[in-house]
Amino acid sequence: MYQVIARKYRPQTFEDLIGQEPVRTTLENAIRTGRLAHGYIFAGQRGTGKTTVARILARCLNCIKGPTAQPCGECASCLEITAGNSPDVIEIDAASNRGINEMRELRENVRYRPARDRYKVFIIDEAHQITNEAFNALLKTLEEPPEWAVFVLCTTEVHKIPNTIASRCQQFSFRSVQFDELIERLEYIAKQEGVDADQDVLAVIANAGEGSVRDSLSALDQAIACCGKTLRVDEVRVLLGVFAIDSLQAIADAVREQNGEKMLEVVQELDRTGQSLQHFCRELARYWRNLLVAKIAGKPTRLIAASDREQQAMVGIAGDFSEEDLTRYLQLTLDLFKTLQSSLQPRLHLELGLIKLVQVGKLQSIEEAISRLGADTPLRASAPAPRTGIAKLAPSGGRTSSAAPEPRTPAIPAARTVIAPERKPDRSNGPSVKQNTGDFKTDLHAALTELGMKMSADAVQHADVRTDGAEVVFTTAKTFLLGLKDAAVARSASALLGRPVKVRVEIDANRTAPSGAAPGSERKETQMPVDDNVTERALSHPGVKRFQELFPGAHVRAVRNLNE
Repeated sequence: MYQVIARKYRPQTFEDLIGQEPVRTTLENAIRTGRLAHGYIFAGQRGTGKTTVARILARCLNCIKGPTAQPCGECASCLEITAGNSPDVIEIDAASNRGINEMRELRENVRYRPARDRYKVFIIDEAHQITNEAFNALLKTLEEPPEWAVFVLCTTEVHKIPNTIASRCQQFSFRSVQFDELIERLEYIAKQEGVDADQDVLAVIANAGEGSVRDSLSALDQAIACCGKTLRVDEVRVLLGVFAIDSLQAIADAVREQNGEKMLEVVQELDRTGQSLQHFCRELARYWRNLLVAKIAGKPTRLIAASDREQQAMVGIAGDFSEEDLTRYLQLTLDLFKTLQSSLQPRLHLELGLIKLVQVGKLQSIEEAISRLGADTPLRASAPAPRTGIAKLAPSGGRTSSAAPEPRTPAIPAARTVIAPERKPDRSNGPSVKQNTGDFKTDLHAALTELGMKMSADAVQHADVRTDGAEVVFTTAKTFLLGLKDAAVARSASALLGRPVKVRVEIDANRTAPSGAAPGSERKETQMPVDDNVTERALSHPGVKRFQELFPGAHVRAVRNLNE
């Protein structure tokens, strides 16, 4: 009778085990030193070797030469455990034997000594499906079993094991097998079976297993049954329902070219050939993830489960996108996959999602718009301000100021609402005035203008200025208070006077701001109490001031308490 590859090449010793070195080393040392536990929990995803290791452990304990970390494989105990008919190794499927009656029967069975071997080994598969009542029935036996009993609980959902059980066992975590190790194992088995399979074919089969050795071997068995002794990558992809990298690359090309028609053609072809749209979206999300990793690494890496040829292609494609773009495409695709799980019209949602990928590639970030604005045009009051909506910042005190530029044309589309300009005026060392006129107010106005501090320069121009010892006193309308409070004013004044000075502002209640002196000043005066301390702190936030400098046509409309 034919034996499937997954059973035929099942590891029989610790040496045959792949990808579980910490588990292997710990169990081998425990056997050699005689430090055996009476209870073990083997946890990990499907097909990673939990039940296999439990059987190997049973062979090591009951081998005629044992206990030994290298069972002979020839004695009656080893042969019977391998065949699955040993009287002293009891395997229980908890998926179908999960009740209290089965656990009571097991508890009664534990009381009797082994029929022939040293230990009675109880292997409980899918242990997380045991009911709470059954676990309670097993609890006392698991805590104080007889010296000849060893329990091994195998589970894919270790969080469902009660803490009272887990605390009485040693727990081992089985990780998914690395892609390179899985390829090496598949290549070895293919040679043993006389099958011709190149690296691309083995990569497709390994990806189908998603880190599970058993699933990958089942896929290899299926491919051999379909294609014979020579496996071709195109045929194996069709058989396993794996999308070729070329079809996924077509999506990336359409995004780069901003070609929505190509996106719709891809969906039509998927629907025509009867492909699963949900599965395609899942593979597309994995593809964006691999492109993002390739972009970050810049070279083939073990972080991507693909052959070297495919990874080289991904590195080239990733060079056409930024990390931010790839991250955005991945998130959109993940959201689309979630939507498709419950969609009654999956084709419609897939088309919409892929068109969104094209549209998001056309958007221009506000940072880029501001950067170009600062590089190409001077920041004057007459410069067109982009329609960016309301920028909200949260200074101390739990308040935020909302600045909204007046509508102007042309408008620059914004992809984000966070204002983070790349270019900032250098205010660290004070001004470098080219010519000193001898008039302090005129020179201070020129210095602030040189630094790009237009609002502060206007405030100086419309104020009375005098020096009073270590202070520079400004007498002005309260409209200009914010501009004079900027630290750059004090630094500039100190540089001009040649000594450190402080700035003091005196408000003249009878003075009003001239028309056109400060953009939006009248609105500030009527809508916002600038003499309020909390409001003043909000308006002195560096982000708010920088925004007002970049967009002179903007005005502050309100200050709102976010805690209310």
